[in-house]
Amino acid sequence: MSIKMQSKNSEAVNKNEVSTGKAIIIIGIIFLTSITALGYIYTNFPELEEGENQHLRLPLDIEDAKNLGKLLERYKDLYYFEVLAGLFITYIFLQTFAIPGSIFLSILSGYLFPFAIALLLVCTCSAIGASLCYMLSSLLGRKLLFKYFPERANKWSLMIIKHKDNLLNYMLFLRMTPLLPNWFINLASPVIGVPIIPFSVGTFFGVAPPSFVAIQAGQTLNKLTSSTDAWSWTSIIILCIFAFVSLVPVLFKRNLRDKFD
Repeated sequence: MSIKMQSKNSEAVNKNEVSTGKAIIIIGIIFLTSITALGYIYTNFPELEEGENQHLRLPLDIEDAKNLGKLLERYKDLYYFEVLAGLFITYIFLQTFAIPGSIFLSILSGYLFPFAIALLLVCTCSAIGASLCYMLSSLLGRKLLFKYFPERANKWSLMIIKHKDNLLNYMLFLRMTPLLPNWFINLASPVIGVPIIPFSVGTFFGVAPPSFVAIQAGQTLNKLTSSTDAWSWTSIIILCIFAFVSLVPVLFKRNLRDKFD
C-alpha cells in the first residue's frame, strides 16, 4: 500500500511541476522584475542632500536603521507614498528571496507610521513575500526533494495529509514562536506539501504578535542599541501565550475525537 502511495505521489509531482529549465527562467524573471521595481523606487526618490545617499540603503544593523529612519522621516511628509512604496517593495523583496533584514524594516515601519498602518504594512508584506518565496521554492525545491529523497518526501506528504485540517493552526504557531526561522518555513512549506491558502493566511495573522513587538520598539528607535533590545521577557511570555492559544483548537478537536471514537 505504501509503495503504491509513494508511486502515486511521485507521479503527481512529475505531472504538476514544470521542468527545471522553465523553473529557472521563471525564477530569473521574478528576480529581474523585483530588481527593476527596487530600481524604479530608488531612481524616483526625491533628490537627496549631500551626504544623505550613504544612508539610503538596506539596514544591516540598528545604526543603519536609525540613519535610514532619520532620512525617511525628513522626506515622509512631502513624499509619503514614495516612502511607503519603498518600504513595501523592499520588504517583499527580502521575504521573497529569503534575505535577512526584514526585522529592521518592521522596526522602521513603527518609527515612520502610526501603529495600525505599520502593523497592516508588515503583515501584508510578510504574507505576500512569504507566498512568493513559497512559489519559488515549489518550482525547484519540491522537485529536488522527490527526486533525491523520495521516501522522506512521501513520508512528510502523508503527515501533512494526516494533519490537513489543522495546518492553519500549526502555521500560526510556527510564525509566533522562534522554533524555526521564517525563511526556513517559507522554503520548506511547499516542499512538504503545505497548501498555499493556510500558509498565506497563517503567515498574515501569525506574524502579527511578533511584529507588534518590533513596531512598538520602532517608536523608540533612537534609544535602541541592538535589534534584540526590542525583546523583553514580557514580550516573549506574551508570544508564548498567543502561540499556545493557536493550538487550543487542535487539542480540543483531538480530545473530542478521542472521546467519541
